[in-house]
Amino acid sequence: MDKSQHPRKKSYLFILAFYMISVMTSPKDSSFPLMLLFLLVVIFYLNFVARVVLAPLLPVIERELNLSHGQAGSLFFFIAAGYGIGLLISGFVSAFLNHRRTITLSIMMVGVAMLAVSRATSITGVHGALMLAGISAGFYLPSGIAVLTESVRKEHWGKAMAIHELAPNLGFITSPLLSEIFLRFLSWRGGLALVGVVSILMGVFFLFFGRGGKQKGESPSFKSIRQIAQNSSFWIMTVLFIVSIGSSLGLYTMMPLFLVNEIGMDRGWANTLIGLSRVFGIVVLFISGMITDRVGPKNAMTLFLATTGVFTFLFGFLRGALITPILLFFQAASTACLFPVGFTVMALIFPSHLRSIGVSLVIFIGFIIGGGMIPTGIGYCAEAFSFSSG
Repeated sequence: MDKSQHPRKKSYLFILAFYMISVMTSPKDSSFPLMLLFLLVVIFYLNFVARVVLAPLLPVIERELNLSHGQAGSLFFFIAAGYGIGLLISGFVSAFLNHRRTITLSIMMVGVAMLAVSRATSITGVHGALMLAGISAGFYLPSGIAVLTESVRKEHWGKAMAIHELAPNLGFITSPLLSEIFLRFLSWRGGLALVGVVSILMGVFFLFFGRGGKQKGESPSFKSIRQIAQNSSFWIMTVLFIVSIGSSLGLYTMMPLFLVNEIGMDRGWANTLIGLSRVFGIVVLFISGMITDRVGPKNAMTLFLATTGVFTFLFGFLRGALITPILLFFQAASTACLFPVGFTVMALIFPSHLRSIGVSLVIFIGFIIGGGMIPTGIGYCAEAFSFSSG
């Protein structure tokens, strides 16, 4: 089949998936703003793709820039470090602007950062541009969650969060396909530049057509941070998100190198397999919502964490031409269950005036460790022992 058809298929997949899920899950009243939710999903999708599309491109980037496995993995540490900084200062940004303008600023700065990465000629330049991309992306989530919970009734938060989580799952699916399209028709630099341009255009569109988010955020203060830190639920959610981000994004970023260098797969087939494995996650995503409603958030989190731990261990322990792809699918599906219940619980445990700060702190710690240290650690473990040991 002509690969030039892939961009159109990707667009159809995104729009069709959102439409079907929103129709099946949304109530028939005006308190569920589908258009706003659609715009937030698209922005979150671009925000996420900008941070993960490097993963399927990593074998090519590693070879072109003459990087070791550890150095390649460290690229994601700079994204994670920037993302953490962005989360920490996002409260100051949203307090100065408002949530809607913060979202606009975030996606437009992500676009500028992607253009900078595409033009960087040294590893130092790449590191700096990736740090900027992470900082810019970090502005989004606290304001995005705030706009979502402000615009949707409390009894519909679970559905809204599940639809919102469609963005990173579609990002996981489409990033490997996008990378192959970039390498076929452009280059990895040209592909990142294209992501940057589309992100900037989406920011302009949301600035003029986005609704809601007129409230300003609350700047972090010692009093508010102490109030959050004294809540034991904050630390439980922090551990949950370290595990969630580490087992999903942390493993995903190094998966192409593992499948190509250790399992011996062709790069194109490895990226296709990684993308397809995340389709299963979208199906399980909404099954997990039904499980959460039936057994409750606490029991659901326990079940999902245990399932993720088992499949992640088996994925590293068992290797083979047949068993590795099978475990890849189940491991990817298990991690998809963790985020909707996590964000729903965070929305419930933090009062509205502390919600954006609470989300920022939880995701900051989770992303630094799960999205930054874990990929770097896996890379250096691969140099010393093997990817599986990491």
